[in-house]
Amino acid sequence: MSSIKIDCVVSETYKIGESPVWEEKEGTLVFVDITGQKVCRWDSSTKKVQSVSVEAPIGSVALRKSGGYVLAMGNTFSALNWEDQTVATLARVDEDKPNNRFNDGKVDPEGRFLAGTMSQEIRPAVVERNQGSLFTLYPDHSVVKHFDMVDISNGLDWSLDHKTLYYIDSLSFKVDALDYDMKTGKSSNRRTLYKLQQDEGIPDGMCIDAEGKLWVACYNGGRVIRIDPETGKQIQTVKLPTDKTTSCCFGGPDYSEMYVTSACEGMDEELKKRQPQSGGIYKITGLGVKGIAPTAFAG
Repeated sequence: MSSIKIDCVVSETYKIGESPVWEEKEGTLVFVDITGQKVCRWDSSTKKVQSVSVEAPIGSVALRKSGGYVLAMGNTFSALNWEDQTVATLARVDEDKPNNRFNDGKVDPEGRFLAGTMSQEIRPAVVERNQGSLFTLYPDHSVVKHFDMVDISNGLDWSLDHKTLYYIDSLSFKVDALDYDMKTGKSSNRRTLYKLQQDEGIPDGMCIDAEGKLWVACYNGGRVIRIDPETGKQIQTVKLPTDKTTSCCFGGPDYSEMYVTSACEGMDEELKKRQPQSGGIYKITGLGVKGIAPTAFAG
C-alpha cells in the first residue's frame, strides 16, 4: 500500500465547510460554507478560491448539466449562475417548518438531485429532533419526499450497480442502505448497514470509491472511515489534523485524490489553537483507490 499523505490545500477557515464536489473540466473543487452562506470554488492549478454569497444557509451544491450549479439552500432547491452570480429558485420544501433548512445532497446516476433537511442547529450537532426529510428534485423541477422523521439528513451515495442508496441521518450514528429504483428514483426497505463506534464520532458526509466501498467523514471524530457494504465492517481509518471533519469526495485528474472539508464553528479557543487549520480543506493522496466522477443534475 502506498503511503498516505495529508495536506491542507485551502487554509482559509470556513465556519462549516461541506459538500465537496470535483468539477473535472475546470480542475476545480466546488464546496459550500453552510452558515457562512457561500458557494466556493478552489482552482487546483492556481490554488485560488472564488466564492459567491447566497441569502440563506446552504447545505449542498452539485454540478448542473446545462451549466452552473444546483443548490439546496434554506428551504429551496435553487440554480446558481456562476458567471453573473444570480440564484433562481426551482422548488420549495418544508414550507410548514420555518426553522428547517437543507443539509447534504447529491445527484443520482440518472441526474436527479437528492437532498435532505433538518431543523436549524441550536449549537453544532444539536437540533430539534425528527424535523427533517429526504427529498428528490427531478429534472422537471417536481419534488418527491422519500421519508420524514429525520434528525440531521446527511451523506448519501449509490452502489456501483445503482440498486442501493446509502444514507446517513447523523444522530442515528448509522449508515443505512435502501433499495433504489433507478428508473423512478424511488427508495424502499431502509435498513442499518453500519453503526459507528463511540470514538468514531458523528457520521457526516460520504462518498463511494471505484471498488464499491464507502468513505464516511466523522464529525468530532477527526477522521474518514472506509466501510465495506458487503460485510458491514469498517476496514480503514484515516485520521486528520482536525476533529471537525465534515465531508469527503474524490477528485484530481484521475480521481485518486480525496478532498475532505471541515468546520470550525463552535470550537473553543483552546481547541482552535491546537487545531488551527480546522475549517480548511484537506487533500489525501496515497489511498491506493480511485473515486467516481460525479453526475450533473439533468434539469
